[in-house]
Amino acid sequence: MLIIGIAGGTGSGKTTVVRKVLESLPASEVVILPQDSYYRDSSYLPLEERLEMNFDHPDSIEFELLVKHLKDLRKGKAIDQPIYSYLTCTRSDETILVNPCHVIIIEGILVLTNPELRKMMDLKVFVDADADDRLIRVINRDIVERGRSVNKVMERYELTVKPMHQQFIEPSKRFADLIIPQGGNNHIAIDILTKYIENKLFVESKK
Repeated sequence: MLIIGIAGGTGSGKTTVVRKVLESLPASEVVILPQDSYYRDSSYLPLEERLEMNFDHPDSIEFELLVKHLKDLRKGKAIDQPIYSYLTCTRSDETILVNPCHVIIIEGILVLTNPELRKMMDLKVFVDADADDRLIRVINRDIVERGRSVNKVMERYELTVKPMHQQFIEPSKRFADLIIPQGGNNHIAIDILTKYIENKLFVESKK
């Protein structure tokens, strides 16, 4: 089993990189574990408080469950992946059944900040992008997908997204084995990553 961690700042293009890698690989060979699925449930809080949560701090992620799920998959056990809603800031009662696969990609802004998770990764990737480009993507995404106003997005960026990026996410880049500048636009780096995975799959198939 090949375990790959893909991190990077909010709006850096991580999801685009993952999507382009998946386009070149058999769907049956790869499983994605999004960090966002493992945000801690906050249904016990009033909605107003939930909407003000700091989603860019490592404490917001239930890394204990993510690590456990990864260990289970390595042992050949299926897992029930949580479903998290940004609109309500709560976990759904429903889950997604995920079966073990040859390649597991863990994707999220904070996945390289957790030491135990890093130790389980065969390859650590950091998707890098200019701060202005990331901000533009964050504004577009949060307005369309998360129902936030421009003012609310900018306020969150100044209060949590930017300082958390500087404190936790940017420093985690030093743990990366591969850095992909320009996010999803870096076709050469994405091709290198894809070829690495394909080679590992080929070696496994020969065993």
